[in-house]
Amino acid sequence: MHSLGPSFMDPTYLLDQFGGAFFVIALLIVFIECGVLFPILPGDSLLFAIGLFSSSAKYGFHVPLYVSVPLLMIVAFAGNVVGYEIGRAVGKPIYERDGRILKKEYFEKTNEFFDKYGNKALVIGRFVPIVRTFITLVAGASRMDRKRFFTWSAVGAVLWVGIVVTAGVVLGRTFPGLGDKIDVAIMLVVILSVIPMAYEYLKHRREKSAAAPAGD
Repeated sequence: MHSLGPSFMDPTYLLDQFGGAFFVIALLIVFIECGVLFPILPGDSLLFAIGLFSSSAKYGFHVPLYVSVPLLMIVAFAGNVVGYEIGRAVGKPIYERDGRILKKEYFEKTNEFFDKYGNKALVIGRFVPIVRTFITLVAGASRMDRKRFFTWSAVGAVLWVGIVVTAGVVLGRTFPGLGDKIDVAIMLVVILSVIPMAYEYLKHRREKSAAAPAGD
């Protein structure tokens, strides 16, 4: 066990253990987390760590940013595509069955949610662990327009990878000793990643409360 949990959750361990294969493993993890229904993976941590490792040659990470960033964006988008198609393929039986956990009303409300906030939800949800995995399933199961989903998933992938990797690069260059406290830095990234969704949730609650008197 490491400070970040199991070994596979620790980017430093992965880099030390797998060396040149680290980046390939990172691509695989990002792909799986972004849509293959396995959400407890260190996507944010890996993106931030790749930025940090790219900030200095001392880390022994030799994949240039002009290679790593586009590839990460591609696999992040590809993971969403796969998750969407899984949801589209298996979602209808789940929808019609009206299960105890996945209720039909959830899919109906999700359709309404996407109709009102869909594009924004796909971008903001990308920054929230677990949400970025299951939002693709729900979008597919709810039969969200494929072109719309793919377009805004691509926007989300570009922003997510670009922002988190850039944060790693900038902080790594600003604080050269950050690599010794990478677990603390990654925890901050995870906390910050939840802020956009929390803001949208509170905003929605305020708007709903304000509309209630009018409805009454």
